[in-house]
Amino acid sequence: MKLLIITQKVDINDDNLGSFHSWLEKLAEKADIFVIGNYVGKYDLPENVKVFSLGKEIGVGRLVKIFKYQWFLLKLLPRVNGVFFHMCPEYVLGAHLLPKIFRKKTLLWYTHKSVNWKLKLAEKLVDKIFTASKESFRLPSKKVEITGHGIDVNKFKSQKSKVKSDKFTIITVGRIAEIKNLHLLIEVAEILKNKGFSAQGGSASGWEIKIAGAPILKDDKTYFEKLKNLIKEKKLDDIVEFVGPIPNKYIAEFYQSGDLFINLSDTGSLDKAVLEAMACGLKILTS
Repeated sequence: MKLLIITQKVDINDDNLGSFHSWLEKLAEKADIFVIGNYVGKYDLPENVKVFSLGKEIGVGRLVKIFKYQWFLLKLLPRVNGVFFHMCPEYVLGAHLLPKIFRKKTLLWYTHKSVNWKLKLAEKLVDKIFTASKESFRLPSKKVEITGHGIDVNKFKSQKSKVKSDKFTIITVGRIAEIKNLHLLIEVAEILKNKGFSAQGGSASGWEIKIAGAPILKDDKTYFEKLKNLIKEKKLDDIVEFVGPIPNKYIAEFYQSGDLFINLSDTGSLDKAVLEAMACGLKILTS
């Protein structure tokens, strides 16, 4: 079997989409893979995976990327059995009817609460839609199949023998965005500090909060600045730390360094980070 995959990014070091690299590795065990990525960074994939870039990583303009996308589709569609679109309905729309003309089955993976005209039109074009939970795909469709998140328990596992910090470590992982409600986590930290909270029976300095992730959108960056100012205002610099984006290949180690994982996300859907933290043996507090 040969499969064409369309995705935003192929980069093993990316903190947000780096997990898709392991998807490609697993899929390559069952099929020969051709990948078209909007952005292609570092990857280490089997020989039966061929990667093609639209050129975002070198600043290629939108119009050129559109032409490259059409060229790759015309070149690769005759060689594959089906097409798998990862997350972005725009890629389905950009392919137009080419997969249908070449009589190829089309699949879409989508996990987001947003339902816009692009998703509605993409739903009409694809043959099947996969998602992690009912809340992860909120457009009614008979094409939807709920699969859950595929968590690699060989990678995300408890490491009881691992040497941890002498502090009780509360962690959270994800994009720095207002929908994640990180300001509430900072407010909780202030309350705990003022109440003299101690997770280990000592002073309040015996615990810490580590936030892994980075802002992506313009609004995210504004929110990030507000969070940093809030930490200074509440004098929590010694307790709350932004550790920055962590490459996906190292994220399991970060989970394993924690004691409690907190997720305050407002999406209402099943967050993959919660499942990864659970697999690593952390206690979980989630919205």
